[in-house]
Parts: sequence; C-alpha cells; structure tokens
Amino acid sequence: MSITVTIENDMIKLPPGVHVPDGTTARITFESGSGKTLTERYAGLIGITDALPEDMAENHDHYLHGAPRQG
Repeated sequence: MSITVTIENDMIKLPPGVHVPDGTTARITFESGSGKTLTERYAGLIGITDALPEDMAENHDHYLHGAPRQG
C-alpha cells in the first residue's frame, strides 16, 4: 500500500479515512516539495560567470583546496 502523508510538528498526519493498525512497520521516503529538478532550482545561477579557468570542472579540488591538478 502507498499513501501520501503530511508531517506537522514532527508528527505524521494520515489522510482522512486512512487507518493503519498499531504496530505496523512502514518505510518512509522523503521527497522535496518543490517538484523542480536541480537544473530548474538553480537556473538563475547557470552561466553567472565566465571568469573561471577553462579546466575548473576537472580541477575544482586544485582551485578550492590546493590539491594537485588533474590531467
């Protein structure tokens, strides 16, 4: 069985008319409420700068943390 619930004040609220017997074990998967993809959520940041080194994607650890360059 699969249902959609709401959480309020750390309590799971079942939809009206849904009854689950005491002691029932359930698996809960948390979903983001926005329904947007990562690209959609961060669309405003895409292309925000062109002042990065050409190898930034490959060597981000070098630029951020001083690790040896890759390739």
